[in-house]
Amino acid sequence: MPSDLQREIEYHEKLYSGFAQSHFAKPAVRALREHMVQRILKQTGVGKTSNVLSLGCGIGDTELLLAPHVAHLTGLDLSPSAIKQAKLDAAGTPNLHYIEGTLESAAIQPASYDVVIAIFFLHHLPDTIPDLATQIAKILKPGGVFYSLDPSRYRLSGAIGELLIPKLMARYQSPNERQLAPHATAEHFSNAGLKARPEYYDFLSTPLAGLFPGWRSGYTLIRSVDELLIRTPFLNRTSSNFEIIARLEPRPLGAVSSER
Repeated sequence: MPSDLQREIEYHEKLYSGFAQSHFAKPAVRALREHMVQRILKQTGVGKTSNVLSLGCGIGDTELLLAPHVAHLTGLDLSPSAIKQAKLDAAGTPNLHYIEGTLESAAIQPASYDVVIAIFFLHHLPDTIPDLATQIAKILKPGGVFYSLDPSRYRLSGAIGELLIPKLMARYQSPNERQLAPHATAEHFSNAGLKARPEYYDFLSTPLAGLFPGWRSGYTLIRSVDELLIRTPFLNRTSSNFEIIARLEPRPLGAVSSER
């Protein structure tokens, strides 16, 4: 029987062998990716001197948009088809590099990155987020930031979608993915020594981009509505997706290690 990891790889190999390339290039999905990049820039403070790692980068559509804003960006993904396409699309972008594999196989050195991002990645992990949080804390430089975006366990749009359009919802879900609880997810990173917090991201705009990928103006309109909804107390707890922003606080000047 295939393992959870094998099933995830098989799903994403199929996804990245045709559908993703055409779907991600459509106007509303492109607008969504552009908004994601703006959020990453705002929430992490990433800039022209930053070294960035993207976990679960897929075909690199978000990474292509982020690369002009940073010094160097490395994308990491298990899917051979995704990495092949990402490398093709990155031709002519010298500060963008891709690796097929995992954090372990990539053998990343401690304190290597200013920013680590994970866009719709954590919810594909079975029960290994605490271990991943520990790994991220090791590879971040002091003052470095981790940023993630994932579906919320409490999302109202998901409940409505499962009721009204279950087959379409299943099209965008891998066999082992799951929604996550925002505060519980942030706590994993706090336990790893990062200063972490969740933020609500949206209600309708991301689902709309998936349902109507060619409707950029519709996405833009609903995104403006979402900006109000995510600031509405209590209601925002049922948002569709949430961010984790987790910073590795630098050691205060003059601090002395207790190790001997």
